Amino acid sequence: MNMLTKLLRKSKPSAEPEGNGLDAIFDQIREKDFKRLDTHGHVYLDYTGGGLYAATQLEKHHDLLKNEVFGNPHSSNPTSQNATHLVDDARQKVLGFFNASDDYYCIFTANASGALKIVGECYPFCEKGQLVLFADNHNSVNGIREFCRKGGAAFEYIPIHYEDLRVDRIILEKALKSYDDKENKLFAFPAQSNVSGVKHDLGWIKKAKDKGWDVLLDAAAFVPTNKLDLSTVKPDFVCVSFYKIFGYPTGLGCLLVRKSTFHKLQKPWFAGGTVSLASVRSADFFLTDNHERFEDGTINYLDIPAVKIGLDYIDSIGIEKINAKVMRYTAIMLEGLKKIKHANNERVVKIFGPKNSEERGSNIILNIFAPNGEVIPFEQVEKEANERKISLRSGCFCNPGIDEINNCITTEELAQYFSSRDRGDYYDMMSALGKMRGAIRISIGYPTNQSDIDRFLSFIETFKDRSL
Repeated sequence: MNMLTKLLRKSKPSAEPEGNGLDAIFDQIREKDFKRLDTHGHVYLDYTGGGLYAATQLEKHHDLLKNEVFGNPHSSNPTSQNATHLVDDARQKVLGFFNASDDYYCIFTANASGALKIVGECYPFCEKGQLVLFADNHNSVNGIREFCRKGGAAFEYIPIHYEDLRVDRIILEKALKSYDDKENKLFAFPAQSNVSGVKHDLGWIKKAKDKGWDVLLDAAAFVPTNKLDLSTVKPDFVCVSFYKIFGYPTGLGCLLVRKSTFHKLQKPWFAGGTVSLASVRSADFFLTDNHERFEDGTINYLDIPAVKIGLDYIDSIGIEKINAKVMRYTAIMLEGLKKIKHANNERVVKIFGPKNSEERGSNIILNIFAPNGEVIPFEQVEKEANERKISLRSGCFCNPGIDEINNCITTEELAQYFSSRDRGDYYDMMSALGKMRGAIRISIGYPTNQSDIDRFLSFIETFKDRSL
């Protein structure tokens, strides 16, 4: 039993530790598995962009690769079977981690976007089909509307309120009650916004299914710090990105498909590994009848075992402890940002969306303002952060809906812009519309400590009373 496991087990008999008790656990974790942050003087605040891997994960995976021999799983030879067994173990670990073992298939993909593409290209969109999705969605979900349009189906966006970046419940209720004449209806939303940190109500899943909708849940930003129990909430499709949970390996995600909905996905082609039988002379084929149907070609059989190692590591800490840690530090960060003011008593930082830690995740979107109310360009802020080895993220975060709301860009302005040119980008749009695009996003993870918070707040202090 290693030192980390001993420490964590000691904390089990009593209630979840708070304050200094929780800090002590995670200080040990940081010292053991994330010491490189302090060695190189980094403040990492981009956990929504990508989680950090623990040194323990690398050691276990590299030992596995050094000491065993693995072959392509699509065979019965000994090395192939070695790989097959480890891939099967990882698949079962994923299903168990989300309490999905009995009801779902786990399809390994290159990333969450690859998982979403499977749904987009295989869902039976047709003239009697309908897609409903939040204005708060990652572009990989927004892109499904193009498959929808090509299939002849219609789509509707549910607006987000400017004040708190939460969904308009009245309009959503109305949409879910509508479209009784449609045959294939897909409702897509994120469990947690990848930009604002808003946690959207998972109760919408049952409400939608009770009204005949299939439900796609984007869980990529949610599951790194929250428990997703698929025995309780039962969407039809769930996309996950593993590196966002535990950092390593990159290039792996999964699509969890409810078995009762599996055959609704109509794969438009076949590839190696996806068929039980194919013919050239008769131009016929039979697709496999499980997860392999959608795992095109050779799966990433050397990295997939690291998924189990990563999930085992998260389990060794406990997702509840991780959630308690990151939400406590998110609250500290939010309060610290609110207190930083110019001499004229105007706040230096504007936080978009939830201003406290209730019903939100650990990612915070903000902009920094001069005393006269002018926004300081996010490029300048990021440049200065880079010089201090502070890793944050800026831009629109592949979520244009939130950015358009925050910067008050109207539908008419957008229509005029896109109809007036064949190409463009955010900088061209800012010039054409005379409006700001983009913001700054920080996100906290379980390796974050108080020193990281203090260094970031000290950095924000440097913008006090600074004019453009």
